[in-house]
Amino acid sequence: MASRAQLVEEIIRPALASGRTVVSDRYLLANIVYQGYAGGLPIEEVGRVGLAATGALLPDLTLILDVPPDLARRRVGESRDRIEDRPLAYHAKVREGFLAAAQASASNTCSYYPAPIVVVDASAEPEVVSSRIQSEVERGLALGPRS
Repeated sequence: MASRAQLVEEIIRPALASGRTVVSDRYLLANIVYQGYAGGLPIEEVGRVGLAATGALLPDLTLILDVPPDLARRRVGESRDRIEDRPLAYHAKVREGFLAAAQASASNTCSYYPAPIVVVDASAEPEVVSSRIQSEVERGLALGPRS
């Protein structure tokens, strides 16, 4: 979580303070899913520590690009890193964690990550996925900041 805290203090908060929009490829939800759901640590505790480390700074929108683990593995091919090289069962657990968080967020029962989450079916063709992402981001920007 130290790297998340550093990211928030050195990059994200200053950018937001200057009126910029911040886009990140992963944030606190990744820690919660990888360390909690897939790693076996208590999910609520990982979330609580993460919220404390980031000063409870949450995104206005989180997009989950959802793809079945076997398709993701085929897309990555042989150039996998140490996490990507883990068994498909591990990646299925990660996927379940992200989808569970999205479902809890939709029902306002996600105390460990109280931020909007949208799931995008990333198994479609890249142009379709890109269009859906663009639509969700535009919708989120039109709504403005949550806080």
